[in-house]
Amino acid sequence: MIRDFSETLIVQEVSPRDGLQIEPTWVETADKITLINQLSLAGFSRIEAGSFVSPKAIPALRDGEQVFQGIARQPGVIYVALIPNLKGAQRALEAKADELNLVMSASQTHNLANMRMSCERSLAAFGDVVEFVSGSSVRLNASIATTFGCPFEGMIDEDRVLQIVDAYLELGMQGITLADTTGMANPRQVDRLVRRVLQRVPSADLTLHFHNTRGLGLCNVLAAYEAGARRFDAALGGLGGCPFAPGASGNICTEDLVNLCDEMGIHTGIDLPLLLRLSRGLPALLGHELPGQVAKAGRNCDLHSAPDTLATL
Repeated sequence: MIRDFSETLIVQEVSPRDGLQIEPTWVETADKITLINQLSLAGFSRIEAGSFVSPKAIPALRDGEQVFQGIARQPGVIYVALIPNLKGAQRALEAKADELNLVMSASQTHNLANMRMSCERSLAAFGDVVEFVSGSSVRLNASIATTFGCPFEGMIDEDRVLQIVDAYLELGMQGITLADTTGMANPRQVDRLVRRVLQRVPSADLTLHFHNTRGLGLCNVLAAYEAGARRFDAALGGLGGCPFAPGASGNICTEDLVNLCDEMGIHTGIDLPLLLRLSRGLPALLGHELPGQVAKAGRNCDLHSAPDTLATL
């Protein structure tokens, strides 16, 4: 089978939000702003810059207003905010977020743990947000957490996911994200579900959000890309993880994903050398090493001098 890798793969950078939300070390607001400003120059068209959730729930992101008000916005870059409810939407609009991302789990148990409410109540709350932003220029994206599996309930029925997609579209959501919150997806499963969802949602409006908990993150990206998906979340350095997903590790690593695309001839428009410089600076900012591989090993084209011992042969 001849595979066509000619279409651009769009990377949405989520490290300022999903990446930092469970970091035990407080990252100063000025450092968050600097990171987003640098990412804004790397070629991304979409950056999830922060969150407007309760400071008690996620204290690491309690400075959402200051971050959105302080960043140097670049033309053509959409700055996304995660919001949990109507109050979060009101705060995000005041801070001039370009797009709001709402999240509900396909798993009832995970939604209760993560959002402290049933899926039915979440959907009702989403309706309030849709009504609130009506007439504004802000876009709405709705994510389905635990799309590919839940650590409490196990596998999620694909028809359940499709029902949620339909409910989102009926509410008026412009974008849909399928989130592998706990890293339980496998490539065959991803291929099958993405093809079904693309019968309802244009590829330009569908995002895939993978975690690398079991080492299949980039495999799942390729499976989704071959199935027709074109937009993917990723986090610099492989940062992130869900606080309500036992054992879940970070998001797929942005620089590793961009390197994969570069090696395979898939266009992203992302400046990989700049990403690597930014990623290599994260351990000093956060106080620990990160799981990204290319930042450690370098690109294939980053050649080394031959060993000195060869001169004696």
